[in-house]
Amino acid sequence: MNAQTQAEQAGLPAGMEARPHDHAAARRLMVLGQITPNGVIDPLLIEALREVPREAFLPPALAVRAYADEHLALGGGRVMLSPMVLARMIQLTMPQPGERALVLGAGVGYGAAVLARMGLSVTAIESDARLGDAARRGFAAAGLATAPEWIEGAPAAGMPGGAPWRLILIEGAVAALPEALTNQLGEGGRLALLRAGEAGGPVARGVLLRRAGGGLSESWAFETASHPLPDFAAPPRFNF
Repeated sequence: MNAQTQAEQAGLPAGMEARPHDHAAARRLMVLGQITPNGVIDPLLIEALREVPREAFLPPALAVRAYADEHLALGGGRVMLSPMVLARMIQLTMPQPGERALVLGAGVGYGAAVLARMGLSVTAIESDARLGDAARRGFAAAGLATAPEWIEGAPAAGMPGGAPWRLILIEGAVAALPEALTNQLGEGGRLALLRAGEAGGPVARGVLLRRAGGGLSESWAFETASHPLPDFAAPPRFNF
């Protein structure tokens, strides 16, 4: 499907598909061309992706690429996950309005904003103060009814004081997942992450963990490029 056909199906005027500065049009094309063709069917999630201005969370130099089907480098080894990957991760967690969600490695805050737009009560934790400033600007621009609570801290520690959490989203590839973090997931809770490949391989798996009956199950749904979160690096190995 070419850009003109996508624009026609989205109900946009001819030629609008060629205007990278027209973010509202690009947002609709993103949903039509990237999100729904990849199995994202949650109506609340689709509505949130149509409403939250992804470009508002990015510096001006990257804003024109806000709706591209790619991970965007944010510096310091960090990326903003592609719209499709983030959407599939969120859908894995089956979010419901009113649930309490914890977003870890929240980056520039876009994922936290999408969950907030879906009606969840969101707490976001990020270790990079530079990214936190971008998140707060994005929340203000998004006009959310209730903005996420933003905490600068260690994502791998989670927030035990707020546990048990109904939903936990980790925005990046995880090499080592602390048990102390999974213990913060309440009964019936769901945790989505990208499981980093063995030995730092280039591919990560989108994974869902669920707590039920006191146990924790794990299943995987898709593969994507691996961008490890420094906060969830594997412990060093010692050779003797």
